[in-house]
Amino acid sequence: MDLEVDLLIVGAGPTGLFAAYYAGFRDLSVALVDALPEAGGQVTAMYPEKMIFDVAGFPAVRGRELVDGLVRQADQWKPTYLLGRQARTLSTVDDRLHVGLADGAVVKAGAVLVTAGMGEFTPRPLPAGDGWLGRGVVHFVPALAAHTGQHVVVVGGGDSAFDWALALAPIAASVTVVHRRATFRAHPPTVRQVRDLGVPVVTDAEVLELRGDPELAEVELGLKGGGRAVLPAQAVVAALGFTADLGPIESWGLELDHRAVVVDTTMRTARDRVYAAGDVAQYPGKVKLIATGFGEAATAVNNIAVLLKPGAHLFPGHSSNAG
Repeated sequence: MDLEVDLLIVGAGPTGLFAAYYAGFRDLSVALVDALPEAGGQVTAMYPEKMIFDVAGFPAVRGRELVDGLVRQADQWKPTYLLGRQARTLSTVDDRLHVGLADGAVVKAGAVLVTAGMGEFTPRPLPAGDGWLGRGVVHFVPALAAHTGQHVVVVGGGDSAFDWALALAPIAASVTVVHRRATFRAHPPTVRQVRDLGVPVVTDAEVLELRGDPELAEVELGLKGGGRAVLPAQAVVAALGFTADLGPIESWGLELDHRAVVVDTTMRTARDRVYAAGDVAQYPGKVKLIATGFGEAATAVNNIAVLLKPGAHLFPGHSSNAG
C-alpha cells in the first residue's frame, strides 16, 4: 500500500526516532522506514543491554531503555512505522520524492531524511561456527537472561566482546573471553574490569571446533605453541565485528565520503529535498555520537519545516512553551 507524508525518515535508530518526534513537534506528518524488524537500529540489534554513558541527562542508560524512551517520545505524534522493509529507490515526481520499498510499495514525501547510521551491517562469521548459528552461536545478545546459568565463551578482542563479558559475568555459570592476539582493541578500562571480575581471558588462541548434539556443549581451542583446551559452553558469542554498507542508498545520487553522506550546515545533501543526520552524515569535524545525532536531527527537521511550509520560522520556539 502506498503512503504519502510530509517527511520520510530512512532509518529508525535513535537519531531517526528523535527526528520523528521533532517532525511531529513541527506539525509534519512523518513515516520511518527501516530494514530491521524493530525500532532502535544498531542499539536494538547489537547492544540492547549495554549501558550508555554519554547521552545528555542520563548518568547511565541501558540501550533498550533509551530506545523505549525515544519511541514513547516520538509516538506522541503517531508516526507511521514501516519496519522490516528496505528503502530501495529514490525518484522525483512533480516536486515530490518517491521512495520505492523492497515490497513494491511507494512512499511519497515532501522531503527525505536519511538517518541510516552505518547502513546495513553483516556480522563477521566465526570460521569454526558454520552450522551452529541458532544452536548456540550468536553474534549479539538481545536478552541477557537467555544466558542465565550457562557456560559462555565470548570470542573477540574489541569493545563488544568485553562489554558482553562484563554484562554476562554476573548471571552466567562462567564466562571466558577468547582472542586470537595478545592485544585488544577494546577500551583498556573495560578490559581491566573484566579481568578484575575474575573472567578468564585466553589470548593467542582460536576456536577450532564446536561440539554437541543437537545443542552446543563444548568448544575446543587451539593455543599458542600447538596446545589445545576444551571449554564447556552452551553459548558462544562471536563478537568479531561486522561489515557495513549503505546498500541501495549509494545509488540515490548523493555525494558520498567513505560510506557516509556529505551534508552542509543545514544537513542538506547534494540532492534537493534530501537531508541526512546521525552517523551516516559527514562534514568537517564530525564526531559520531548519539548526542551529536540528536542535534543534527533537530537541525535537519527545522530546515525541512521551512522548506515545506513557506513562512515557517527556522527556530520553532521552546518545547516548554508548547502547552
